[in-house]
Amino acid sequence: MKRRVVITGLGAISPIGNDVNTMWANAKQGVNGIDHIKNFSVEGNNVKIGGEVKNFDFVEYFGKKEIKRMDRFVQFAIIATDEAMLDANFDLENEDRDRIGVYYGSGIGGLATIANEEDKAQKRGYDRVSPYFIPSAIINIAAGQIAIKYGLNGMATSAVTACASATNSIGDAFRAIRDGYLDAVVTGGSEGSLIPLGLGGFNIMQALNRSNDPSYASIPFDKNRSGFVMGEGAGTLILEEYEHAIARGAKIYGEIAGYGATCDAFHITGPDPEANGAKKCMLQAVKDANLQPEDVDYINAHGTSTPLNDKTETLAIKKAFNDHAYNLNVSSTKSMTGHLLGASGAIEAIFSILAIRDNFIPPTISTKELADECDLNYTLGSGINKEVNVAISNSLGFGGHNATILFKKV
Repeated sequence: MKRRVVITGLGAISPIGNDVNTMWANAKQGVNGIDHIKNFSVEGNNVKIGGEVKNFDFVEYFGKKEIKRMDRFVQFAIIATDEAMLDANFDLENEDRDRIGVYYGSGIGGLATIANEEDKAQKRGYDRVSPYFIPSAIINIAAGQIAIKYGLNGMATSAVTACASATNSIGDAFRAIRDGYLDAVVTGGSEGSLIPLGLGGFNIMQALNRSNDPSYASIPFDKNRSGFVMGEGAGTLILEEYEHAIARGAKIYGEIAGYGATCDAFHITGPDPEANGAKKCMLQAVKDANLQPEDVDYINAHGTSTPLNDKTETLAIKKAFNDHAYNLNVSSTKSMTGHLLGASGAIEAIFSILAIRDNFIPPTISTKELADECDLNYTLGSGINKEVNVAISNSLGFGGHNATILFKKV
């Protein structure tokens, strides 16, 4: 018999807030976290804007010694997880830690460490790179560091599926609990690739918006959209088997009830123009939850602000939901945060869960004029109060990876 899985803890660090409550309050108000980049010089980069984490003292949080041993994406992961674990209020001394796992993804991992160590090697020689180079850069190290800090001995792993990484991690964690392998999982995703090399790489493949106007750059579904805006940060969710959560008196945000995962098998970066993979992915999640498409109230769209994604995702929603596609609310919170790449699914899962808890649809800000092919209700401008019993979150990644998770009220 399949077990129920609930969410008992949340944590985040993002361009619109360094904790969940601040981030959600800003999302409800439609705060724009995109601005001119300040953490490094953008000289030599055509793109000058991004969704940076702001006003956070990393040295104070980790200490001068420890911070040198962690790439930025690992730092984000630890910060978000510390908040989520505190929120979940685990008494780990009385838990079976063999039954608690870590499923934590990233799309790129320690790009900043790789870039810095290559620069150092070019100047000093390859035998002078840091001994922490490899264990700072590898993608699985975020999951490993979380497991080490909290002494969690269940499976620790990382989904690496580009911009679907966090959503696949959450979905895989859900299945591990539901099928009885674990009782709880720390899950989510982190990304810290907002550096000159990251900007240059995405820009040269024409994936980024080049307007350098923070107020009109991340504009999902807009007729003038031309690319996404890079963001950074992390989101962590604590998933737990329902009876286990009830037995320890845990606070429950909602239930994760469905998961879908497909691959377009079409192109290394472009989505299938027929949108069949994304359509099937959403329908898998709905079916997995034993629901009907008409039961879905809200979709947190991948909504990257790229010409191909927004057109294709809209088509996928229409194919999956038919006439109901025009009745439900859609929004892209990337309009506020930018695109957090492998962490985006975790942040957007948190938005979806809180939309259910508060019966509130967060907005798509900045979008001014919808493209002809984008004709759904994208909740433009301002969020709205509306009963939300079921929400899904979509993530679509380079390589054709599609992932959808479904949340519902308990």
